[in-house]
Amino acid sequence: MPEKRNTTTLIPPYGGKLVNLLAEGDERNELIRKAKFLPSVQLSLRSLRDLELLAVGAFSPLDRFMGEKDYRSVLKDMRLADGALFPIPITLPVEDAKNLKLGQEIVLRSPTNEMAAVMRLEEIYEWDFEKEAAATLGTIDTRHPLAAEMHTWGRFYLSGPLTALNMPRHYDFPDLRKTPAVIRSLLEKMGCGNVVAFQPRHPMHRVHEEFTKRIIEEVNGTLLINPVVTGAQPGETDYYTRIRCYKALLEKHYYPQDRVILNLLPLAPRMAGPRAGLWHGIINRNYGANYFIVGRDRAGYNGKSSNGEHSYESHDVQNLFKEHEQEIGVQMIPFKEMVYIPEEQIYEEPSKVINRNRQFIKIWESGLIEESFTNGKRLPEWFTR
Repeated sequence: MPEKRNTTTLIPPYGGKLVNLLAEGDERNELIRKAKFLPSVQLSLRSLRDLELLAVGAFSPLDRFMGEKDYRSVLKDMRLADGALFPIPITLPVEDAKNLKLGQEIVLRSPTNEMAAVMRLEEIYEWDFEKEAAATLGTIDTRHPLAAEMHTWGRFYLSGPLTALNMPRHYDFPDLRKTPAVIRSLLEKMGCGNVVAFQPRHPMHRVHEEFTKRIIEEVNGTLLINPVVTGAQPGETDYYTRIRCYKALLEKHYYPQDRVILNLLPLAPRMAGPRAGLWHGIINRNYGANYFIVGRDRAGYNGKSSNGEHSYESHDVQNLFKEHEQEIGVQMIPFKEMVYIPEEQIYEEPSKVINRNRQFIKIWESGLIEESFTNGKRLPEWFTR
């Protein structure tokens, strides 16, 4: 059972303060006028997503794309130069830096050429694909999607203080896209300091629903359903269907309305296994969570490497998270397998029914999803809403 805190105060952001890089009012207007005459760097979609989460504090304590000291330290020790644990490098790659000068201001533009931020350029440094991929992903195999993508990045990384001018416009589910500051405000109004974050990659089935309900009762807390919404891997449910499934659980009142928040996280995924899982714990702390549900999922690429093996073992994420949970201030809740007992119409942990004379169904081994997709068989009510 997770350790319960009896408090109405949310855990502070990672590092103690929520970073906010957004310019407002006269400052923003003046910067926009100035930015029209500054040299520009066009961001990739990945870098724009990183910038968005930097600007609103989701990557706190980071307040910029990493400089070289932080970058090298993160690769080597999973720590920033000041010693703070941070397992994933957040960098800004460019192909050509010959026209950029240290000390100058540049405007960062979206892939569609909109002004996104102004940076005062303090560092330009080269990076090495093999060193970064091996450290972060544990592989240089280009069967891994991020390793393949890294070959398209520019040779140089840029760093310097940032002021954000415009955040990306999201036209899909805009009411579900909230900043860490807004989510924290909503959680504070709920009056409970225990927050359990859950990042589902698939539609939530009855087991997910039952497990999360039990956990928030055990810790006397609230649930933050905070899925990453920047694309699916091959074979996964499409993004729009997935979000509509999450919304239905709340709209149909399958959860108590005062105990659950649904938010969409525009995170550019790294699929970096254990490091990614730990990073997600830090991000969710910035949204107010002091508990994080971690499954057996490898938090990486679903496919296999060139030698036919998985990049990560199934419990690697849980093991690394457990090792560092006290330092990042977020307690891991391992997702537990559950079985369905038809006679009693309940869900239970296998250890509690194996030695009893009760019939049960191993949900994930039932073949129900495959039967539904291949034969058009309707999924039963006990499996999914």
